[in-house]
Amino acid sequence: MLIQDLICKKRDGLLLEDEEIEAFVSGITDGSLSEGQIAAFAMATFFTDMEPQECISLTKAMKNSGDTLQWQSLDLPGPVADKHSSGGVGDKASLMLGPMLASCGVFVPMISGRGLGHTGGTLDKLDSIPGYNTLPNNAKFQDVVKSVGCAIVGQTANLAPADKRFYAIRDVTGTVESLPLITASILSKKLSAGLDCLVMDVKTGNGAFANTMERATDLAQRIVSVAGGMGLPTTVLITDMSEVLGPNAGNALEIMETINYLKGTFRDPRLHEVVISLGAELLLLAGTVSTNKEGRDQLNQSLDSGAATERFSKMVSELGGPNDLLEATTKYLPAAQIICPIFPHESGIISEIDVRSVGNTIIELGGGRRVATDTIDFSVGLSEIRGLGDKVDPQTPIAMVHARNQTEADIAIKRVQTAFSLTDSLLTEQAPKQKSVIIEKITAP
Repeated sequence: MLIQDLICKKRDGLLLEDEEIEAFVSGITDGSLSEGQIAAFAMATFFTDMEPQECISLTKAMKNSGDTLQWQSLDLPGPVADKHSSGGVGDKASLMLGPMLASCGVFVPMISGRGLGHTGGTLDKLDSIPGYNTLPNNAKFQDVVKSVGCAIVGQTANLAPADKRFYAIRDVTGTVESLPLITASILSKKLSAGLDCLVMDVKTGNGAFANTMERATDLAQRIVSVAGGMGLPTTVLITDMSEVLGPNAGNALEIMETINYLKGTFRDPRLHEVVISLGAELLLLAGTVSTNKEGRDQLNQSLDSGAATERFSKMVSELGGPNDLLEATTKYLPAAQIICPIFPHESGIISEIDVRSVGNTIIELGGGRRVATDTIDFSVGLSEIRGLGDKVDPQTPIAMVHARNQTEADIAIKRVQTAFSLTDSLLTEQAPKQKSVIIEKITAP
């Protein structure tokens, strides 16, 4: 089979056979396909989509390109489950929810990704913690899950290696938003983790890959359908990404916010609702609670008791990070050379935010990748980011920029000023109405 014939077949919208998809994934894994060929296939899929059976075949082939973790031999006293997000700006919910779920008796082997497109990556955030090993071998990964209850890591060389290479190529070739490729990428990783159940956060709004409700619903239904077809019970919550999730965006800044959240120093209400809602759905799906309220109560108790904070600290330590990160956070997390306010040109109420532009600003500051080989500066980003309906003026900043130098700070300031639209504060009837952050729940029929 010539790979160019397979690419042409997909380009022309024809149905690929299971054997053809398996051959394509094998070529990704063994290196016989070039980056150009993989990118061409991704772009062809972006424009012509995939039928459900093609997506199941792609998911299965990428999962089978490596190992599948087995948990039965560890005799864990609880279900193995996970949460995943389709990606957003300022979304650090996974960092909070992993240790909270572990405190509720669920074992969480969370295989996460790096930044993709304009969105931040959980692994890049964790890499801002000195010594933290995001790529342990499978034995270490499973040991930490057993002893701590959760471990947030990346794909090791043996877990869905085809997806790992495909993911990096999609990130820099304009094919991130392909719904079948998003579906297969997410589920191949999750299935290789040997889960009992999964809860997904599919984001919609201008800061999400699924920027319309129609696309978000389509993606959610694909994930539920493909996961169910492969024996993985899954619930999806569609959540709002028309503003940054929490006041910080940037790797070390989001770790700091996570620690403050777990310790109770500050919990952004929208972010807290996302975390609690996703966690309660997963506890229901895992069968450890009988009602949504019971799940929410357990998760809040994990915070109030300090149990989740303790789990996070132990996870960091077990994976090579400092033992006293939570006590001496500023000692370990990198800080930017330049920190300065971003003031609006005029007074008003924030009526719209170009969240994608905000995410791209983080990349331009050095907090994300333009090409796969880029090195990230973990210190840069935005903090104290205002939300929809907030009042700002030339003395009240939209956000604080954290940059490597003044030149990059000035560029970011102009971009953020443009990304935030204001309404005259006197015309209160024009002020934006606060959206519910939880929009819809999608489950298998």
